[in-house]
Amino acid sequence: MAAQAGLRGPASAPARRGPVSGRLYSGSMPTAPPDLPAIEELVAGAHVVSLPMRVKFRGIMERESLLLRGPAGWGEFCPFPEYGDAEASRWLAAAIESGWAGFPEPLRAVIPVNATVPAVAAERVPEVLARFGRVDAVKVKVAERGQTLDDDAARLAAVRSALPDAAIRVDANGGWDVPTAVEALTRLAGVGLEYAEQPVPTIEGLAEVRRALQLAGTPVLVAADESVRKESDPLKVARAGAADLIVVKVAPLGGVRRALDIVAQAGLPAVVSSALDTSVGIRAGLALAAALPELPYACGLGTVSLFESDVTTDPLVADDGAIRLRDVSADAGLLEQYAASRERRDWWLARLRRVHSLLQVTSG
Repeated sequence: MAAQAGLRGPASAPARRGPVSGRLYSGSMPTAPPDLPAIEELVAGAHVVSLPMRVKFRGIMERESLLLRGPAGWGEFCPFPEYGDAEASRWLAAAIESGWAGFPEPLRAVIPVNATVPAVAAERVPEVLARFGRVDAVKVKVAERGQTLDDDAARLAAVRSALPDAAIRVDANGGWDVPTAVEALTRLAGVGLEYAEQPVPTIEGLAEVRRALQLAGTPVLVAADESVRKESDPLKVARAGAADLIVVKVAPLGGVRRALDIVAQAGLPAVVSSALDTSVGIRAGLALAAALPELPYACGLGTVSLFESDVTTDPLVADDGAIRLRDVSADAGLLEQYAASRERRDWWLARLRRVHSLLQVTSG
C-alpha cells in the first residue's frame, strides 16, 4: 500500500471500539523474533554511545544507548540501566525487529508530534519550547520529586501563555497517590488539559482517579503508560476500565508489530510515544504511528530536540509540528564522537549478551 499523507494536529478521540479479547503475553518475556540473530552478529554491529542532554530528563543529563546494525537497517537497544534483564528483553526484541525484519507498510507519511517540557522552572519554558518550533500539542512533566504542585501549576501556566491554542497534556509518571492526583488535576484542569498520563502508579489507582474526575465533572481524560508497558499483561488496564486512552512505546512493548496487536486488542485510542530515543529509536516509533489505523492524538516522538546531538547528521526532529516518515542511518563520525567509555561499552555488551540469552529461551 502506498504511503498516504497524514492529518496534522490532534483530533477528537474515537469512541472505544469494544471489549478487549485474548491475552497477548503470558508473562513478562516477549516471544523471540522467529529468526533470532546470533549474539556474535549483534555484537559485530554494536555501537554504544552517550549523548548529552540539553536539560535534565528523568534525572539524567546523558543518555546511553546501544545501536545495532542489521541487514534491514539500524535498531536501538536502550532500556534504562535500572531495568532488569527480563524487562530489557522486550527492548532487544524491538531493536532486532528494526534492524533485521523492518517495519510494516505505512498508512500515512506525516506524523504530528508534541513538544515535551521537562520539569523545568517556569521561566525556562519559553527556552525549551523554542527548540521545537511551531507545535499544536505539548506534553508537560509534573509530579517531579522535590517539586510542588505550585511548581507544576506555574510551568503549565507558562506553557499556556506561550501557546494559547495548543493541546496540553501532563505526565506524572505515577508520581502521585490518588487523593493528590485528584486534587492536582482538578487544579491544573484550569489551563485546559487534553489528558493526564499515568497520574498514579497502579491500575486500581488509575480507575479510582478516573471515577473521581468523572463524578466531579472535571474534564480530564486519564491515559495509561507504565500500566501498559511495564505490565506482564499490557491489556489489563483496558479490561479494568482504568483509562480513556493508552500510551504505546515500541521498545518497551517488544516491537512495532506487538504494539499494533496491543492497540487492536485494547480497543482504546492510542498515543505513540518514545523512550528518550535517538533518531534510530524514533524511526521505529514513527513506523508504529504510520501503521495504526487511527491516529487521534499528536505523538510524543519529538524528544530528539532534548539532545545536544544525535547519532545521525539528519535527525528526526519536528518541522512545523510534524515529522515526515523516512529512514535514518547512524553516522560513523558521530558514533565515534559520542562513543561511551570502554567501561560503559563493556557494561552494555555484557547486558546485551544476558538479554539475548533470555530471548533464546523463547526462540524456536
